[in-house]
Formats: sequence, C-alpha cells, structure tokens
Amino acid sequence: MNRFVRIFWRIFFGGFAFVILIFLLANFGALGEMPSIDDIENPTANLSSQVYAQDGTLMGKYYLEDRVNVEYKDISKHVVNALVATEDERFYKHSGIDGKSLIRAFVFLGKEGGASTITMQTAKNLFTDYNRNKVVRVIQKIKESIIAIKLERNFTKEEIATLYLNTVPFGDNVFGIRNAAKTFFQKEPDRLTIEEAAVLVGMLKGSNLYNPRVNPKQASIRRNVVLDQMVRSNFLAANEAAILKKKPIELNYQKLDETTGLGPYFRMILGEEMKKWCKEHKKSNGDNYDLYRDGLKIYTTINPRMQVYAEQAVAKHMSYMQKILDNQSDIKTGSVWKDHANILENAMKQTERWHNMKKDGIDETEIAKSFLAPTRMKVFAWNNNRRKDTVMTPLDSIKYHRQMLETGFMAMDAQSGEVRAWVGGIDFKTFKYDHVNFNTKRQVGSTMKPLLYSLAIEEAGFTPNTTVYDQQQSFGAYGKVPATTKSCSGGAMPMSSALAFSKNCATAYIMKQLDGTGNNAAKRFVDFLNNKCGLQTKIDPNPSIALGACEISLYEMMQAYSMLPGRGFNVKPMFITRIEDRNGNTLQSFTPVRREVISDVTAYSIIKMMQGVMQFGTGSRIWNYGVSGEIAGKTGTTNDNSDAWFMGYTPQLLCGTWVGCDDRFIRFKATKIGQGSSAALPIWAYFYEKVQNDRNIVGIDAGATFVKPDVMPNDISFDDFNGTTPPLGAEGEDIGNGTSKDYEIPINIKPEDIAAESQITPAETDKPASKPAETKPPVTNPTTTPPAKLPDNKVQTQPATKPPTNNLPKALMPPKKP
Repeated sequence: MNRFVRIFWRIFFGGFAFVILIFLLANFGALGEMPSIDDIENPTANLSSQVYAQDGTLMGKYYLEDRVNVEYKDISKHVVNALVATEDERFYKHSGIDGKSLIRAFVFLGKEGGASTITMQTAKNLFTDYNRNKVVRVIQKIKESIIAIKLERNFTKEEIATLYLNTVPFGDNVFGIRNAAKTFFQKEPDRLTIEEAAVLVGMLKGSNLYNPRVNPKQASIRRNVVLDQMVRSNFLAANEAAILKKKPIELNYQKLDETTGLGPYFRMILGEEMKKWCKEHKKSNGDNYDLYRDGLKIYTTINPRMQVYAEQAVAKHMSYMQKILDNQSDIKTGSVWKDHANILENAMKQTERWHNMKKDGIDETEIAKSFLAPTRMKVFAWNNNRRKDTVMTPLDSIKYHRQMLETGFMAMDAQSGEVRAWVGGIDFKTFKYDHVNFNTKRQVGSTMKPLLYSLAIEEAGFTPNTTVYDQQQSFGAYGKVPATTKSCSGGAMPMSSALAFSKNCATAYIMKQLDGTGNNAAKRFVDFLNNKCGLQTKIDPNPSIALGACEISLYEMMQAYSMLPGRGFNVKPMFITRIEDRNGNTLQSFTPVRREVISDVTAYSIIKMMQGVMQFGTGSRIWNYGVSGEIAGKTGTTNDNSDAWFMGYTPQLLCGTWVGCDDRFIRFKATKIGQGSSAALPIWAYFYEKVQNDRNIVGIDAGATFVKPDVMPNDISFDDFNGTTPPLGAEGEDIGNGTSKDYEIPINIKPEDIAAESQITPAETDKPASKPAETKPPVTNPTTTPPAKLPDNKVQTQPATKPPTNNLPKALMPPKKP
C-alpha cells in the first residue's frame, strides 16, 4: 500500500512540476513567442482605416478586419451585463483564470461549459491565432492563461471588457462592438437596448449560426438564452425578460464595404493614393503604415450633399440616354457587333466561367457553346436597385453590359481645388472602372479650344474681338486641319464667335498664328498645356490637338480649366485635408497648391467668351434645366460621337463630365444626340440646379458674379450675331433649345428620377435571383459584364488606361465538379 501511495505522490508532484515547467517555458517564450510587457500594456489589433467627408460623415472604410475601437463609457451597460452574464459570470471575482470553471471543464470534459474567461478570450483575440491542432491549441491555452494574468495586473475590469468588446468578431467580417452596433442596428453602442445587446452578445457563441441577418430564428432563440442568463445574474428582472423575449428582432442592417457608402468610385481611387502614401511614410517603429491594419483616419473634401446630387444627376440622365441608345437600330438588331467578334471572344476568355471550365479540362469548343445556353442571372439595370433578374445567354450578358453608356463627373471648388463630388461610372458594384482619374483618358474634342484661346490671348496678342478666318489650314508635313472643309464657312468673325459656335476651321487658324509658319505652333501649345495648364499626359505636338485630337483624363482637364474661374491661378485638384493615426494624431495636413499661369485679364476674357458659349452658342440649352446665374462652359464632341464632354463653371464651382461607351465603336449614330450638349451637359445642369437651390450647402451663391479686373483693355461683345443665329458653317452642336433635327426621340422615352448610387440599400441588391423578368434572352442588350465582386477587405486597383473587358456575374459561373 505504501508503495502505491509513494507512486501516486511521485506522479502527482511530478505532474505538478511538469505543469509548472510548461508554464515557465511558455512564459519565457520557449514554446513560441510571447508578447512583451510593453505589448501587453499597449495592446493593439488590426483597425480599419476610415474615410470621412467634409462634414465628418463616415464615407467608408479600408480593412482586413472591419474593426473600430470605442471607449468603455461609450458602451451600453446592457452589453457589458449581457456579456458577463453569458460568457463569464465570475468576471469581477477572478484574476484572469476562473478556478471553478477550470475544474468544471476538466471534470465534464467541457460538456458543461468551457474554462475560458473574458480575460483569456481577450488574450486570444489580441495575441494568438486560433489553431485546430489539439496539441498546438493546448499550448495556446497555456499562453492565453499567462497573458490573462498579466492583463489583469495591468488593466481594470472595465478596460479588459472594453478590450474584449473591441476585438471580438460578430460575423460578416465585422469586428468590435461599435461596428456591430452600426452594422446590425445603425446605432452607436451606447444606444443599444437590452434586447439588441442580447442579440449581439448571443452571436459570440457562433457568429454565423446566430447571425440575425442569416438565421433570424436561431438568433432569436440565442437572444432569449442570453436574456435568461441576465436574469440569473440579477442584471434583469424575470418579468421584463419575458416581455423582451416575445419581441421580434428588428434589424437595420447596413454594412459599409467597397460597394456601399458615399462615393464608391472616389474611395477606390483614394485607396490607391493612400497605399502610395503608406509606402512613403513610416511609423515610430520604422514600419510603413498599413492602410488595412493601422486605423488611419482620412479626412476628405467631399461634400455629402453634392455627392448625392451628382449621383442623382448621373442616374437621371444616363438612364435616359441608355434608353435612347438601346432604341438605336444597330443595338436592337445586334449589328453593332458585326465586325467585332474578336472583342467578344476575348471577353469570354477573360471570364471566370471560361477559366473554371478550362481548369476542369473542358474543350474550348464546348466552353464556347456554354456561352450560348440561356441562364438565369442578375444583371445591371437602371432602377432604384441597379439590378434585375432575367434569363439570357452568357454571351448576350457580355454584349448587354458592354453596351452600357458610361460617364465620369467631378465637381471642385473653383478657387481651392477641393473636390466636392466624384462619380466615376454608372454603378460601382457592376462596373468598377473609374472614368475620372488620371489614368482614364479619352479624346477631349472641343473642350480643348478654351485652352488654345487662352494661349492666343496671353502670348500672341489676340483679344476676344480679334478677327479670325474660318478656313482650313495647312501645316506642312502634318497635313490640313481640319481634315475636311465641310464645316468651314470661309468667312471672318471675331474670336469670341469662333468659340461660342465651336468653329473648327477658325480654331485651326488661331493655332497657326501661334507661329509664323505654323510648324512650331503645336509644340508651343503642348508646352503651354504641360507647363501652364498642369497636364501630365504626354501629348504629341500635332496641330490637330487644337481640335482636341488627343486623349486626356477628366481629372487633368479639371486642373487645366481651374485657371479660368481661378482668375489666372491654376490649382491642382485636392481631395484629402488631413490624415490622422488611430489615436487622432495628425500625420499630415494638405493645403491647396496654386500658381499663377495666366493674367487675370486673359482669364476674364476667356470667361466672357465662354459665357457666350452658354448664352448663344453650343451650350445654350442649359437654361432649359432651371439653372440661373453666371455660368461659363464649353461642350466637346469627338469623331463619330464616341466621346461627349461638357466643362462648365461658376465663380465658385468648377464641374466637368464625360459620357461614352468603353468600346468606342458603340456610339450614337444621330449627330445631335451624341454631342456634348445633349449627352454630357444635362448631367452638369441637373447637378447644379440642385446645388444652387440647396441653402444647406455653404459657399455656393447663385447670384455670385465673375470679378472683372481693374484694368480691362477690351470690352467683349456679341453684337456680330446678336445672339440669335449661328454664323454660317457652325460646327453643328445643338444651338438654342437643344431639340434634335436628325433624330426624333420616341415619346415614351423621358428622363426619370432614380435613386443615387449611395442611397441604394445593399439588402435589396443582394437578394438571390427570383423568378426572371424575361423568359427569352434578348437579342442584344449589352456592356462590360460585371467584374467579379472583390472580397470586402480589398479595394480594386484602377487599371492603367484601358477599361476591363469582361468578367461575368457569379450567376453565370458553371457548377464546379464534385
């Protein structure tokens, strides 16, 4: 007997010594790295970086884990009570490890509850990554216990509860109590009711199983369990719990990701700029900042009201123009694709459907046949959800999405360059290619003319009243500009008239006058564009650039035009005011970058000439949209109506817009419909009409006037044509009321108010496909098929200069082989 007793005590003390040894080894890092005392005293977790608008509105986030910290005082007591009652009822009594729970877990092998305390779970959230290997997990538990004890020594119970609630996952890639409250109930965490707190705490046992968005019934059952636990712990009266358990869960779910929130196109480009910033700036420990982990706060210049107005303007006009395009014969019959089979083939080969089937070893001929099979799917549509259920072949889906008209719109403060609104396309969820930023370039057409005229006045002695000749010009080896004489009247006119009616031949004449022989005129103009206007795009010094035969981004055109309302000062568009770290310390502040490039007299002369464009010339239809005040602008149209532009400004606001299809052969055949005055100008007008009538927008005065310089050597007059009839040989853009003479718009096609992109409820767009709206695939209805949706923690990189050619909706993907 004595022998067995000795053996027992040897095993007992040996085991005890072994456990002590294991703990000592773990504590000193022999079993894996342990956090230092400094790490424990200053715990950190991955925090999402947040983007704020001009008024402090949260626009969106960049994250790997969607987490934002909050202080204890900003958390509802109901959340803390529910947490303690459910997860660790002796939380306020133990010192990190709960002996009773540990014994219970050991005796019942975890069937009656685990041994982890809130403090241990906090240690796990902060310092360990969960591992399914049982041996590794045991070692992790030991380390978590040690860390828990150290946490208890360094923090109060309230601080530990706050650390836990800031780091715990709530499903849907939402971390922390603040994000959970905002995502599921659209509330700050201190406003959560008892039953809402119970729902969120209930999710901690299984963030997917008890997710009220996905499993409302299971979530309700779990919530009631939490309420019962609160009664048991004396945090809640039994009769009150009984009442609360009868209530349904009332969610107000809205999750901010890359497709939701204000200005998704803007935030994509901002994200790319911020990643560059992070590579150039280091933290105190020498590491570069990480946009997705370091909880940066990025304050932007975007005005939320203007942003919504811009999105509404785009939706209203682009949906209208799309109906007109869809009614065009080559679109209806599909003949627009007659000579472009290679584009469709390349688009098919870039889809996930093609890649997946190719990976499965299926022959390309069979893969191609699958694109002809009618399939139920969701596609983009111009409605308040931007989606519709339909049946069409994957090939028709490619055509359908590629035939969508696209747009870019940007508004900025005319003096400071602060960007107020940015709309990079018609629907970010489907078409992630941004049409505003520097990398997206299109031919600018006649919007180039005010820049040439500025050079002529500034350096060549021209005035608005200088006589110019509307005649085709020869530029030696470069040939003649313009290429044909059909728009040349051959007559003389003041330069102001040439701009008002966008005269190509007269503009070529002005270009030639910049140099005696005309051979160096284009080089002189390019130098002006690069050094004075701020264009960074490499431009070939061909005389045809006078007519806009060069590709430039809308972003650059905004900077180039800024010298006009800026009274001679060019200002670079600016969209960040400051960047802060997670603790609110300012890392960098930004101020406008302005420089004088032309005289105030030149700027004012061009302003008055461009007012003539709006009063009597190609932009005169703008007054049909309810706008008022002093407006200057210029329309632009490229060959075959592939690109439509309008650049316009008031004394306080500069806005620009472009409209066209990513595939340039898809365009309006009717001359008047596809021009800048018809296709682009209305977006500007719809936007400004709302802005000038919104008294809540600071800094916009519809009665503001352009300031005339103290010394103005020339008066500007339009008496030559009295503002009634354009001179012979006008370029052909809409004059007067904007009615079209070469195409009659069907009476059933009218502009309609459609919700702004930022106002679309994600829940509506993400519903599974129901009964399709159509039972037959359309012959052709078309555009870039939606690029595959990115994970919530990524922001898509903007392509260099070419739009995406493809990517079908997930609904089109063939089932994977078992």
